[in-house]
Amino acid sequence: MEDLNRMRRELLRKAGLATAMTASGMLAIDNDAGAQPRPKRPPRSPLNVRDFGASGDGKKDDTRAFERALAAAEGDGGNLITIPRGEYRITAPLDIPASVTLEGVSRAPTIRSEHRGSCLLALVEGGNAEGAPLITLHENATLAGLTVYYPEQRKTADPIPYPWTVRGDGDNCSLVDVLLVNPYQAVDFGTRAAGRHYVRGLYAQAIYRGLFVDKCFDVGRLSDVHFWPFWEVWQTPLKQFTEKEGIAFIIGRTDWEYVGNCFCIGYSVGFDFVRTKDGSANAVFTQSGSDVGPLAVRVQNVQDHAGIAFSNCQFMTGIEIKETNRGPVKLTSCGFWPINGADRHALLEGSGHTTFTACHFSDWARTIPGTPAVEARRGSVTINGCDFAAPGKAQVRIGPDVDAAIVMGNRLRGAEAIANEAGARAQIGLNAVASGA
Repeated sequence: MEDLNRMRRELLRKAGLATAMTASGMLAIDNDAGAQPRPKRPPRSPLNVRDFGASGDGKKDDTRAFERALAAAEGDGGNLITIPRGEYRITAPLDIPASVTLEGVSRAPTIRSEHRGSCLLALVEGGNAEGAPLITLHENATLAGLTVYYPEQRKTADPIPYPWTVRGDGDNCSLVDVLLVNPYQAVDFGTRAAGRHYVRGLYAQAIYRGLFVDKCFDVGRLSDVHFWPFWEVWQTPLKQFTEKEGIAFIIGRTDWEYVGNCFCIGYSVGFDFVRTKDGSANAVFTQSGSDVGPLAVRVQNVQDHAGIAFSNCQFMTGIEIKETNRGPVKLTSCGFWPINGADRHALLEGSGHTTFTACHFSDWARTIPGTPAVEARRGSVTINGCDFAAPGKAQVRIGPDVDAAIVMGNRLRGAEAIANEAGARAQIGLNAVASGA
């Protein structure tokens, strides 16, 4: 009996010791689920570039501070980095990692903000348009609410070439509420694959190239893009450079690009559709336009099966479809206006089908009498429900190499002047000549 009591006391003593050790953390008790790690301390959110040494005084080089903030956000697995009001000197390219947002104070695109709000002063080396971009966005990265300004750019007929200001390198890159004051080349979502890119509220005076899209294999979106003289150079030689050399939108391979409320002014070409090694575009454009330029739309190539469509758009002066294009081009409820020296609103030389429905053609043949508003040389064309507003001028010419043409139900001024050189391959009828203006 004494032995049994001694055994009981020993067991109780050991149990008490184990309980005490467990309470003090000296002994770990395993269970069926195994030991559970202590939860990590949640990362700070958002981060602030000032906490990483950025001054924003426009004098100190803040590049390294931005790099430290970006590295910290990447280490968090993605984070928001805020940029308080200030001017931040950036002297080397910045890389925005995956799932990181770099955001300034603006909540809409701005004007004359190169010394206001959150402004990056791009003091990188110029002279090489093919160099590394100022800012690279990776998958799920966002640039928002800030201004980028190149202080060393010049308002002359020979501007300094710079690489792209922003480049996408990965899917789901976003650019929101950003002003690029005077980029030589603004936004590149084409050199690297950047599917499902999202651009909203981009304002810029892109001197040479505006926005390049290519390698987009799943629905990119562009809205509220405004290429306009934000640097106030309309009366300088730089304006002539952009009018001669500038292209606002360059669209290569993209599948189901949705474009709305996009505008440009003063470019040699407004919207340029090209074929790259990855292919060409199918895209839908609404409420967009190209102003004060000789060629609003140039179609070098679009996808054969889908092509492009413009709806409720405005063009100055016209559209050209080149011999290389085979895909369909559709224009609905679009307006065409001339500039000095303009002769045509549309020249069709590709083998695809072009459709004009409920469009308005304002004036043409300003330098070469007898030039028609719409001239079809190849392919097929349908023109219906359109208004040709200039009296006494030829409306349409259908060339002998046109495959098929329908010109029906249009409103003409002065007299009907539709030249048909395609014979029975063209159907023309029910066009009315208005007696008044």
